[in-house]
Amino acid sequence: MPPSTAAAPRARSFWIAVICGAVILTIGVGARQSFGIFQKPIAADLKVGRELWSFANALAVLLMGAFSPFVGDVADRFGTAWTVAAGGVLYVIGMFMIAFASEGVSLTLGNVLCGIGMAAAGFGPIFGAISRQTPPEKRSIALGVATAGGSFGQFAIVPFASLLQYRLDNWHTTMLILGVMSMVMVPLAFGLREPHAAAAKSGAAIPQGTKDALHEAFQTQGFWLLTIGFFVCGFHVSFIGLHLPSYISDNVVGMSFFGTRVSALEVGGWAIGLVGLLNLAGSLIWGWLGSQYPKKDMLALLYALRALAFVMFLALPLSLISVLLFSASLGFLWLGTVPLTSGLVGYMFGPTHMSMLWGIVFFSHQLGGFLGGWGAGRLYDIKGNYDLMWWIAVGLGVFAAVIHWCIRERPVPRLAMAAATA
Repeated sequence: MPPSTAAAPRARSFWIAVICGAVILTIGVGARQSFGIFQKPIAADLKVGRELWSFANALAVLLMGAFSPFVGDVADRFGTAWTVAAGGVLYVIGMFMIAFASEGVSLTLGNVLCGIGMAAAGFGPIFGAISRQTPPEKRSIALGVATAGGSFGQFAIVPFASLLQYRLDNWHTTMLILGVMSMVMVPLAFGLREPHAAAAKSGAAIPQGTKDALHEAFQTQGFWLLTIGFFVCGFHVSFIGLHLPSYISDNVVGMSFFGTRVSALEVGGWAIGLVGLLNLAGSLIWGWLGSQYPKKDMLALLYALRALAFVMFLALPLSLISVLLFSASLGFLWLGTVPLTSGLVGYMFGPTHMSMLWGIVFFSHQLGGFLGGWGAGRLYDIKGNYDLMWWIAVGLGVFAAVIHWCIRERPVPRLAMAAATA
């Protein structure tokens, strides 16, 4: 065996990064999605309306988006592993602060730390690391698997948290348990370590700095349409995740399972959990569809189906069956946007600055999440119901379907020129 061959290091499988990233998202996303079940207990304990917890969560969502481009750039330039580990530490501290909160300020500050922590330990840096380590032909599927991790957390952790809250009847203790579980995110971050970048090959895409990458993206119409469309996804996810359990509880939709009474609170938790369960399949299927058909067309179809699901839920009489059917259908459409949107960013601009560019698109998602989460709580305190929010969600779904259909799905000229000379 030639010495050079013997000395060559064995390439690490990209699936290590995919699995570690998926588990981190399982814990982080799952714990955050459970926050909807604390809406009524916190309001009753602190003797405040629903706007306080809605605003604290919405602010966390907004900060998560606002910091995403910056932590994405840090991860792209200095390494994902340490960035995600630091984010995990902040996230855990925030969870503990919420668990011990006795008034609105500490409750809000805890959410702020959680939001910043999830920006660093969330989709952007993790997707960037996975994209850089995954062959292009397998990238959409790998991103779908990582996204499914967040879905599994929603399925596993939200019902678990709702059961804990119902049995313990103490939101402080339930939140503390979730915080302890979240500590696992920190060591898992080091599974995202990336090999040192190789020297540029002949025919490779022209190297870019941060400023050039931003200029290129901002000059591309499809980037802006994708960014605007992802706003709608954030609005939908935050509204449903934070307020569906309360909507179910307000209308006293409970059930009996083999003679055992299941509370409306538990039904709300299982509804969000069912969304996560079906999203396991949905993320993988939409990720696969994105590798077979134009991603922008699949996004248009997904948003149109979301709008239809909202209309059907509003048209049917509210019952346990209608809640479960709605949760199942919405689950299939829940985070299927993520592998499609992130895959489209990578396809159009390449993987080098993907964490940063995805962070900008994700900020729009979180801005929508802020308005969807806080706005629903605000409107509820004013009107005493969620009726207007449901129809706003329908209209935004139709709008998103139209603008995604208008995207021109093709690599930017820099990548096209590199491919032509390769």
